[in-house]
Amino acid sequence: MARILIVDDDPDTRDFLQNTLNSAGYQTLTAAEGREGLTQFLRERTDLAITDIFMPEQDGLEIIAGLRTRFPELPIISMTGHTPDLLSVAQKMGSTGILHKPFSSHELLALVLKVLPQSDGRACA
Repeated sequence: MARILIVDDDPDTRDFLQNTLNSAGYQTLTAAEGREGLTQFLRERTDLAITDIFMPEQDGLEIIAGLRTRFPELPIISMTGHTPDLLSVAQKMGSTGILHKPFSSHELLALVLKVLPQSDGRACA
């Protein structure tokens, strides 16, 4: 069963992501900001990280840089409701996939399937 780290400071977005991914058979870990997310990942490695760009303490671009340096093969999905230009920056920094908020559960799950390595795949629901 693939494990996914969700990092977003908005509790409604975190809940939406967690509920959607759990319903699809994934295990999820959540964090409300970047430092907590990196700590969580180092403690309990996951198969995928999904991060918001704008957050207090440490933003998503810092998360991408930190994870990409140590774990170059880790798939990372970046998301923002702000300017789409930031998603281009995230891709240049190593984000595997991007989502512009708001997005549907279908868009989320399609991208997760696309970026997760085949051997991790979806869990049987």
